[in-house]
Amino acid sequence: MLEGINAANVSAWLKDHVPELVGEVRYSLIAGGHSNLTYQCEDEAGNCYVLRRPPLGHVLQSAHDMGREHRIIDALSDSNVPVPLNYGLCTAAEVNGADFYVMEYVDGLVLGDYATATQVPEDKRRQVGLRVMDILCDLHTTDMDAVGLGDLGRKEAYLARQLKRWTKQWEATKTDPIPEMEESYRILTETMPEQVGASIVHGDFRLGNMIVKDGSMQAILDWELCTLGDPLADVGYLFNNWLTPEEAVNEPDRDIFPTCVGGYPGRDELSAIYSERTGRDLTHINYYRAFSHWRLAAIGQGVFKRYREGAMGSDKQLDLEGKFESVMHRAEQALALLQR
Repeated sequence: MLEGINAANVSAWLKDHVPELVGEVRYSLIAGGHSNLTYQCEDEAGNCYVLRRPPLGHVLQSAHDMGREHRIIDALSDSNVPVPLNYGLCTAAEVNGADFYVMEYVDGLVLGDYATATQVPEDKRRQVGLRVMDILCDLHTTDMDAVGLGDLGRKEAYLARQLKRWTKQWEATKTDPIPEMEESYRILTETMPEQVGASIVHGDFRLGNMIVKDGSMQAILDWELCTLGDPLADVGYLFNNWLTPEEAVNEPDRDIFPTCVGGYPGRDELSAIYSERTGRDLTHINYYRAFSHWRLAAIGQGVFKRYREGAMGSDKQLDLEGKFESVMHRAEQALALLQR
């Protein structure tokens, strides 16, 4: 029995919503799901689909909204932003105990770490990096009203809203004091730049949430943090995950940064492309990078607590101490950027 999946009920639901489904379905947890749980569903003909559901156990109110994530992917299906095809959303709790949705399985590499990134040929990496920025520009210039996402959330005061939201999460999941989190929050609040315009914001835009095949970008994944607001938050977050081999020398989490393999365009080149295509000024990008580190620390703390309490399933080899150290490291990075 696989935690999080009622095989009989989910299989019956799939047969009603996926016309191509053949015979019985085998389920497996896709490695790397640290928030919403992601499963592979394989039928007897070898056809694969992907199911997303919330974490097991208690989750924070309004978090892990499957309907919202499903809606966003549907809305972007005809845009220039590559997303998987959706098959349907289930909101009947009696089926699987929680909402879930099913989408197509997209073949390719998810560049979530250094080891996987080495599988991308060196002569393809620059192409992949430029495509990443191209897609981010496409997302940030997508007409939110035209695709039906104009009411997804408030457009203004994005940073203030995010600081409030993730401070609430931090307070709700805090297990140990981290002074750098409190000091970073103070500086982030006091030096907040003015938001200029608004766009669709992915919220977790990095190579680890993308599928690449033969040097081509196949799909952007994990839209659970998507909202409307300041697009520069996405840029700052991307740049935090865009380390060069030289920068990675003293990075304790080096293995999670795919760009450390080398061959990718640098931040300066990507910044120039972004500014030219969107017309946005990146003068204060270090603020946004610090904000992204701080937010990631708050998110990581929530993940750490859920794992410690067993809400993400059992994993005897999980390095809980390492996860907490990662939270502290992010908080320290945020403060360092704010004090430059």
